[in-house]
Amino acid sequence: MVEHTIPTIEEVRAAQERIAGEVLRTPLVRLNVDDAPAEVYLKLENLQPVGSFKLRGATSAVRLIPEAEMAWGVWTVSAGNMAQGLSWAAGRLGVNCTAVVPENAPEAKLANIRRLGGSFVKASFEEFTAIWGTREKNGVEGRLVHPFSDPAVLAGNGTIALEILEDLPDVDTIVVAWGGGGLCSGIGAAIKAVRPQVKVYACEAETSSPLAAALAAGGPVRVDYSLSFVDGIGSPIVQPEMYALATQLIDGSLLASLEETASAVRLMAERNHVIAEGAGAVSVAAALAGRAGGGKVVCIVSGGNIDPAKLVTALEGGVPTAG
Repeated sequence: MVEHTIPTIEEVRAAQERIAGEVLRTPLVRLNVDDAPAEVYLKLENLQPVGSFKLRGATSAVRLIPEAEMAWGVWTVSAGNMAQGLSWAAGRLGVNCTAVVPENAPEAKLANIRRLGGSFVKASFEEFTAIWGTREKNGVEGRLVHPFSDPAVLAGNGTIALEILEDLPDVDTIVVAWGGGGLCSGIGAAIKAVRPQVKVYACEAETSSPLAAALAAGGPVRVDYSLSFVDGIGSPIVQPEMYALATQLIDGSLLASLEETASAVRLMAERNHVIAEGAGAVSVAAALAGRAGGGKVVCIVSGGNIDPAKLVTALEGGVPTAG
């Protein structure tokens, strides 16, 4: 099994220096809902140039790759957002980037990969998720930048926590979408090093909640997985090394229904003029349902790369379908 040590606060601060000037310092704004069960704040990672927090980890990792290895290019395995982040980061250095994507990847994200200069190879969902563990794909060359299980990626993600603490020092709780665990673990590492009393909760869609199942079982277990419009997160199982980090850094997993998530997409658009994809809205959905408790709750709006048709459905009060 791959093993990772928890990123130190010094490593997170080094990543912050490494990505400065390449990654946006995103705003933290109050959600304009007066009757919410907490003071809910939005950390707007959807405003990154690629529409997702993934730019932080991708840039942090690429900047550490020795120049001699760059000639072979870089690659990742991603439903879309890490592929876009790595395409951007690699393109800034003139490096080729390839992404292995699931065969059902949203067209909006594939179009963005092309626009950013990257290329992609499709794989079945089973092969796609297996590569998270095997870290290999026949026919794809270059240096792998893992979408979540990579120390430099974790440190880059942790820079979000530093910004939150600068803007809201008395934060009580941070709620973070759980996909592979890189965002939760990076933020958790930085927060627990500086303000261990702050709660850090993962958040999952009810249709795919492998972390909640793993925490209940005492270890990773395979769960049923249903495709949904919350396509940026979810998998059949938690990778063992990420489970090991989660048990040290995360205070639990909160679940949100697809209906609650679609409602959160609509509410953020109506009240704050914020466009969020499903994965970027699950944290807000859980907070608005009261599952994150009271006090000052920061929800990471992790991405805004939602297909326009799905956004229209949510804005009209419906629940978008998968695909």
